[in-house]
Amino acid sequence: MDNHILHRVAEYLRKSRYAVALTGAGISVESGIPDFRSEDGLWSRYDPMEYGTIDAFLRNPGKVWKMLREMDEVLGRAEPNPAHRALSDLEKRNIVKAIITQNIDSLHQRAGSRNVMEFHGHNRSLRCERCRRRFERREVSLAGIPPLCPCGGPLRPELVFFGEVIPPAVHDRAIEAALECDVMLVVGTSATVAPASLLPRTARRHGAVIIEVNPHETELTRMFSDLHVAAPAGKALPAIVAALDDRFEPVKANGE
Repeated sequence: MDNHILHRVAEYLRKSRYAVALTGAGISVESGIPDFRSEDGLWSRYDPMEYGTIDAFLRNPGKVWKMLREMDEVLGRAEPNPAHRALSDLEKRNIVKAIITQNIDSLHQRAGSRNVMEFHGHNRSLRCERCRRRFERREVSLAGIPPLCPCGGPLRPELVFFGEVIPPAVHDRAIEAALECDVMLVVGTSATVAPASLLPRTARRHGAVIIEVNPHETELTRMFSDLHVAAPAGKALPAIVAALDDRFEPVKANGE
């Protein structure tokens, strides 16, 4: 990692009025959760059009639960990693005011973050598609699939399937955060899939500094990012937190 870039990032964060983080699958890979689209991700074994859409679930919930149960097992084994804990630390320091996550793993909350907007829902509870009753995940056995509500309807995780809209309340809060922030940390996501991809673009248009944390270059790197920390989140974010306690050299606005 480039120490000069780390200190520039720390300077922006230290001076920020309202910093937010947008996180994606890359932040949880180091917790043992493969990106769905990676070579060993779920979509390498399950066609997302057959297993990942709301229509597929309604048509054959038992079939979709074959994939969901595997996902549930992976999520159940995962633990927060240093990147999640670093963001929690930044929130405790009153630097990062909110986290917008595309992940459904609840690892931000388990690391201690409080203001988390779950853009694609979560796996902590299940909901009946017939009567809308909710159940804590730990209350429901997955020995037989699909799990059923007492009313007989199939239960589903409270995540967003393909073909469903982002929960309006979460969507609106995320847009408000993008409009208000003066620094946005984009961590572990290429930010190319709408509507989440619109958030850094919205923030940038309204004057925010975009700081990308990703080991690889992305479309965001080339078009919107002011600074790019080219390292895995689990190494980069703790290094940024450590740099906050070092001395700084002044930097100009927007990474110039």
